[in-house]
Formats: sequence, C-alpha cells, structure tokens
Amino acid sequence: MLHHIEIYVSDLKKSTEFWGWYLEELGYTSFQKWEEGQSWKLDETYIVFVQTKEPFLDNPYHRARVGLNHLAFYASSRQHVDDMTEKLKNKGVSILYTKKHPFAGGENHYAVYFEDPDRIKVELVAP
Repeated sequence: MLHHIEIYVSDLKKSTEFWGWYLEELGYTSFQKWEEGQSWKLDETYIVFVQTKEPFLDNPYHRARVGLNHLAFYASSRQHVDDMTEKLKNKGVSILYTKKHPFAGGENHYAVYFEDPDRIKVELVAP
C-alpha cells in the first residue's frame, strides 16, 4: 500500500486550488496545511504539495524527463469519468488526447487525461 506522494510545485496557490477540488471529488479530505504546503488524505494514503524554493524554479517540470510521468486515479465508473471530464472542461482545464478521448489508453481503457498547473499529467480511469 502506498503511504504518501509528495510533489513540489511552482505555485502552491494555483496547485492547491487545482488539486483541492479534484481530490475532494475523489473522496480525499484536507489533511495538513502549513505555509509551504498542503495535503489531502484518503484512507491511509495522502498526497502532499509543497512550494518549490526560488533557487529551484529555473528548471520546470516535464514528464518526458527522468522522474514522474503521470498520476492515475480510479474513477468509480465510466459515468464518473464522463462527469469529471465535464467538470474539468467547465473549469477551463484542457483535456489531453481529445481525438481519442475517452479511449486514448486503448479501446478497453476508459479514461480522461489532463494536466495540472505545472503540466503534470493526470489520469482518471474507470475500473
């Protein structure tokens, strides 16, 4: 079982606004909050977002570099994926791979792909 994930972000305010509503839609609750970070928890697993310090902001994140490629979360159903897709669009979040959506991961893989404010790819996939 995963204990936690910690992600450094370029703009804590933007990232917590983006991730807060999304994680709460998936059942996470606010867990910890301090000046340089915030976390959300579901069961025993939590996700932490921490403000990157100024000297390290010169090299932005890119998923093709060594490190994290994307985060994938389970949806409760295909309808959940569809509902979240609409909510993401209403919030102005760009959906990735629109020409293949919702089967961008293959014909048996029903999901929505999008990016957070730092362009970290996120996936919500139906079981």
